[in-house]
Amino acid sequence: MNRRHFLRLAGALPALSLLNSAEAAASDYRALVVLHLNGGNDGHNCLVPTDGAYDDYARARPGLALPKASLVPLAGSSAGHSFGMHPALASMAALYDRGRLAWIANTGALVAPASARQVMEHSVALPSFLLSHSDQTLWHQGWLGDADLSGWAGRALELLPGSLRHDLNAVSMSSERTLVQGRKSGVAFLSAGTSRHWGPADLAQPDTAATQTLHQMARWQFANHYEAEYAASFRRALNESTAFTQVALGAPAPSGAFADDRLAQCLRKLATMLPRFKDMGYRRQVFLVHWGNFDTHTYQRGANPNSQDAQLLVAAKALAAFDSSIQSAGLDQNVVTLSTSDFGRTLSPASGGGSDHAWGNHWFALGGPVAGGQVLGTFPTLVAGGPDDCDGNQGGRFVPTTSSDQVGASVMQWLGLPDSGLLSAFPHLANFKNKTLPHLLRS
Repeated sequence: MNRRHFLRLAGALPALSLLNSAEAAASDYRALVVLHLNGGNDGHNCLVPTDGAYDDYARARPGLALPKASLVPLAGSSAGHSFGMHPALASMAALYDRGRLAWIANTGALVAPASARQVMEHSVALPSFLLSHSDQTLWHQGWLGDADLSGWAGRALELLPGSLRHDLNAVSMSSERTLVQGRKSGVAFLSAGTSRHWGPADLAQPDTAATQTLHQMARWQFANHYEAEYAASFRRALNESTAFTQVALGAPAPSGAFADDRLAQCLRKLATMLPRFKDMGYRRQVFLVHWGNFDTHTYQRGANPNSQDAQLLVAAKALAAFDSSIQSAGLDQNVVTLSTSDFGRTLSPASGGGSDHAWGNHWFALGGPVAGGQVLGTFPTLVAGGPDDCDGNQGGRFVPTTSSDQVGASVMQWLGLPDSGLLSAFPHLANFKNKTLPHLLRS
């Protein structure tokens, strides 16, 4: 590939202007990778207390509780407990013990701080459509419950200083995009495969007739609004694909041992691309990855590929390979990975050998900048009908004690969101005394 050929397209690709300042910016690269576990991952079986609270857990979850001897113990104690992790997460337990991974207990969407009693008495504002997969995913990603479809990362990226902004700030690896959608800016879509070939056109060969034809088509103008919007979307997609192709060219394969599943493919692609993004001067980026099928009403345990047990093993292997690759590429202090999910699940089992939709859940953050080896927040009392349960039927639906906005604000401030923009990106934080989790990330 001739680099001069790409520079001839600079007028069509604003992102390529970053090349001029790449060396100066490369030392100031920060990326957030948000992994959303589709369906509502059961945090109760991911992070389990191993002290006296284990008995409450086991008593409340007949048929679902993990045997205490099977748990992978975590070093030390925090949040008032000692803990173990699901055996499928053993590779991640090692990252916790090394101080690279932190758990964030009982996290969820909140409009304002709430107690179980307030929820049951209907005396506090709540997110709309609790227990709905689609709505709670949107709430976690920053939807405000109105016509504004932007997300917290997209809004925060728009508030960064101009020197940190570019056309590839916000990237999704699927059709889901709320988290990274801005109020005024768009979202770039990155395939886990290659974006290089558009039919006969090879975007790495801009002098070929097929590729030149594509770029000519991207410059077409239309008076009809529908045709004009289609042309603009086509132009954005082509420019993004060309930019991603340029980034990928010459990128060495990552060092981690990735499997062939879809999550591993997505994280392998990011492990390949992130070092190149840094070298080319893209200073701030947020990547959204949706994966999995964790709506485990039935058969939550066991070897079935759709069981939580099996999916957690896939996720842990992919994340461990990604983290290893990031470290080997010299990005140890440049990348943070955050897990989210639709909601938590009931402490009490469902009738089909699984669990039902709930609310508060346990998330984790991974990476060199993470102040790992700890459980942040308030761990709930694992008693159905106990002080944290807002379910009138005592099913064990816990009210979150940490807002998803507080987590989001913490990582976006690490990316450079100024204090002055905090409430614009996270309006509900006006109702919270503590806007962020100050001990989640190292300065």
